Formats: sequence, C-alpha cells, structure tokens
Amino acid sequence: MKHLITILFVGLISFSLNAQGKVAKIEFKETTIDYGTIEKGSNGVRVFEFTNTGEAPLIISKVTSSCGCTIPKKPEDPIMPGKTGQIEVKYDTNRVNPIRKTITVMSNAETPTVALKIKGLVVDPSKNNVLEKKTKSLVEQ
Repeated sequence: MKHLITILFVGLISFSLNAQGKVAKIEFKETTIDYGTIEKGSNGVRVFEFTNTGEAPLIISKVTSSCGCTIPKKPEDPIMPGKTGQIEVKYDTNRVNPIRKTITVMSNAETPTVALKIKGLVVDPSKNNVLEKKTKSLVEQ
C-alpha cells in the first residue's frame, strides 16, 4: 500500500511539473488604436486582435476599462495555441472630448496583465469652434 501511494504521489508531481512547462502567451497586433478625429455619434466600435503564441490554451478572465464611456467585450471561449482572438471596444461617441482611455486585459498568459489604449478626438460638426480662424471680421459679417 505504501508503494502504491508513493508511486501515485511521484506521478502527480511529475504530471504537474510537465503542465507547468506549457504556458499561454498573448501577442497583440497593436496595443494602441487611434480613432483619429471622428464626428459625434459616429461608430465607436474598434477591435484589438491578438494571437496565442504559447503552448497552452489562453483564457481571458477579465477585461476592464478606465471609464464607463468605454465598453470592452472579451472572448468567452479559450483561445487555443496558434489561434487568434479579438477584444471589441466600444467608445461612446456622443461625448465630445479627446479620447484617452486604457483597457486592461487579465488572463492566464505568461504576462497576465496587458494594457491597451485608445485615443482620438470626438468633435461636434454642428458647433463652431472658437479657435477656428475666421475669414471675415465681425464687422464684415
């Protein structure tokens, strides 16, 4: 009985050591998306593409944003080695402001936390910008 327990114990330890050698690795195509200058109310959805370059399934456990105006959507299923996945980000373009937001991705990858960024500027074309150069003076108008 002692020999059986010893063999099972050694087997479990060697199995866990082999499993620890294989890790998932997340590699993003780009870590920053530039919206550029977009109009108020336009499409605010962008996609971050990534690949699992590791040897184990990649499980994205949580994706959060630095603001409630940005809604990230993570893949629900594990991403197998060599396969690609997407994290969809939707920014509320009804807010007329510069865009500077961070999306944090948490996973079982070798680097468990990755910061993604979105940037840009949302403008309202119906409003005149006081900084724009006028072609006529106030007297001529």
